[in-house]
Amino acid sequence: MTEPSTDSPATLYLVATPIGNLGDISLRALEVLRSVDLIAAEDTRKTGRLLQHFEIQKAQIPFHEHNEYRAVERIIAMLQQGKSVAIVTNAGTPGISDPGFTAVRKAIEADLPVTMIPGATGLVMAVVLSGLPVHSFTYRGFPPRKSGQRQRFLEVDAASPHTLIFYESPYRLVAFLEDALTVYGDRTAALANDLTKLYEKVERGTISSLIESLRGQEGKLKGEFIVVIGGNL
Repeated sequence: MTEPSTDSPATLYLVATPIGNLGDISLRALEVLRSVDLIAAEDTRKTGRLLQHFEIQKAQIPFHEHNEYRAVERIIAMLQQGKSVAIVTNAGTPGISDPGFTAVRKAIEADLPVTMIPGATGLVMAVVLSGLPVHSFTYRGFPPRKSGQRQRFLEVDAASPHTLIFYESPYRLVAFLEDALTVYGDRTAALANDLTKLYEKVERGTISSLIESLRGQEGKLKGEFIVVIGGNL
């Protein structure tokens, strides 16, 4: 077996981290996290626990939606000085509904090496386990919080034949499904929660049956949900 290896110095790495089960970290991800000069983390405390678990000691800086542009300037400056930087988020793949896109764009504009260490991505696992068609799908990320804006957001894909994937907070999950029912009708759907964790759950049914199953649980739901909805076939 060929040993994993890092790329050239002064490289920006987007490193995918486990979405729950720490055993899903890759050998290459661990090697890169050990070798880079700096880790830019969405939450330095959470990343600190990940690094501690794998006995990695490395300097970190915060890199999240509230300081992303300032942090990117520092990251680009370090790369131009010949340093290597890894970007990690709290879970999954940087840039997928998490910080990362701005850094990639700026690195490309500055003609600096950028690559990623692939790994866990919740949306891929959710759509595969949903039982819905996976030959073509549309990832829509987090919908707006307000119902009117959310319905207009959903209407964009009302006629699409592709399987649709959304991320949603447990606090707005039922409201989101109610709006989806209004816009799409009672399509087949699935809810994925706690993927790769001890209480991993994927619930499947029609949108209306999923709403009914959640009734009375609104205040008890925890964790980020991935909602998969069948296309207009």
